[in-house]
Formats: sequence, structure tokens, C-alpha cells
Amino acid sequence: MKLEIYDHFHPDEREFVDRAWEWVVNAGEYHEVKLTDFLDPRQTFILKTLANRHPDVTIRLDGGYEDAERKRALIAPDYRVLDDEDMGLAVLSITSSDQKFTELDHGDYMGAILGLGIKRTKIGDIHVLDDGCHAVVAQEISAFLDLNLRQVHRVSVLTDILSISELRTSNTALEPLDLTVASLRLDGIASDVYRLSRSKILLPIKAGRCRVNWKTEEDPSKHLKAGDIVSLQGFGRFKVLEIDGLTKRGRYRVKIGKFV
Repeated sequence: MKLEIYDHFHPDEREFVDRAWEWVVNAGEYHEVKLTDFLDPRQTFILKTLANRHPDVTIRLDGGYEDAERKRALIAPDYRVLDDEDMGLAVLSITSSDQKFTELDHGDYMGAILGLGIKRTKIGDIHVLDDGCHAVVAQEISAFLDLNLRQVHRVSVLTDILSISELRTSNTALEPLDLTVASLRLDGIASDVYRLSRSKILLPIKAGRCRVNWKTEEDPSKHLKAGDIVSLQGFGRFKVLEIDGLTKRGRYRVKIGKFV
């Protein structure tokens, strides 16, 4: 069964596939209930795929709001009603009176939290607001963060823990970028977005440091389409917003949104 499952996923995903299948089997066969850490959309897809293979398992996904990217999963026997179950979510509110506070971005907050020794899997979506930041976090680490987070990128901050119902969200900021490219290949578009030569963009892609729609992609010739989200470790993420036809010279017009 496991070998058959492996055929559907990238080799780098096997460790997570093993864990997810164990959660599903334990819920369906041994009536165990499992609350996971935060999963990215690719991991969520894998878990749902595996859960659908077992008739006696149900799952609930929650990241604090409807459009959450990162979510915790509750996996249980199918006779359990999960609607009112506690998903272990809390909101870390970060504020400051420092004038430089408004210059902080998503990466600054993420870096400060991870700098305390917190695993990325304990952190959900982070929302940068006009007057601060709301980060969805696992409830079990919220008190630690409240006690220890005192600085973000050399700016002194104050923290508070709020219930998930008090979460304020922000719209994802995308920096627009219009490109004309010879083809829709991953390496060609990525080299223009990140302003790297084609030879330099090949190295991280072939090393497994690139993801397309949260799935590891090692083929630089993969063609991108509208809606695809590409991330390159150390360089950030971008989304293909629109492919807008051809120029007179036969090049593709592509609208890109860089996550900022």
C-alpha cells in the first residue's frame, strides 16, 4: 500500500507521507485523535488525499480564518463530530511605540519568532497591519512567545495573546512586475523575476530548493501557467498572475506578482 502511495508524490515528500499515513491509520484503526502542527497547502493536499483512502477517517482543517494558507489538521475516527473541537489556535499580537515599527515586514516578524528557537511548523499565517502584527500561532507556545519576544529587527515591541476570534487579517501584498519572456519555462521566468542569470538559477532548482505550488520542482524546463506560485529558498515567492498573449516578436507577455 505504501509503495503504491509513494508513486503519487515527490521522493522528498516521503517522510511527510509516512507520518500522515500513520495519523490516518491510527485514527481509522485505533480510534486515535491527532492534532497536527501547521501544514502548508501541499501538505494539506497530501493529508486529504491519504484520508480519502480510508473510509473510517474524518479530518478538520483550520488556520484561524477562511482563506488561511497554513492550517492545523485534526484527524479522527469518522464517528467524531469535529466542528466544536479546539484546534489549538491563538493570536500573537505585536505592537510598539517606536517610529521604525511601521517599516517592519513579514520577514522581520518571522525571523524574530524563529530566532527564539520556535519551529516554523508552530506558526501559521502572519498578518502585517498598519498598527502592528497579528500572527496565528499554536496555543501551546503562545505563553512562551508572550514572555520572550521583546524585539523585532532591533525594534522593541510589546506582545499580547488574543483569542483566535480577535484575529485581524491583512491582504497579501504583491509587487507587480511585467515581463516578456522567450518561453514559459520555470528557469526563464524565475531568472527574470529574481534578476539572476540562467546558469545561476539552475543551481537552486536542480538542488531541490524550488517549489511550484508548494511541491518541490527540480525540472527547470517545467512550463508555468497563470495561478502558479513559485518559491525559491532564500529569494522569496512570486505568483504568475496572467499570461497575456504574444508580442510581435513571438515573446510571451507575463504579469508577475512578487510577495513582499
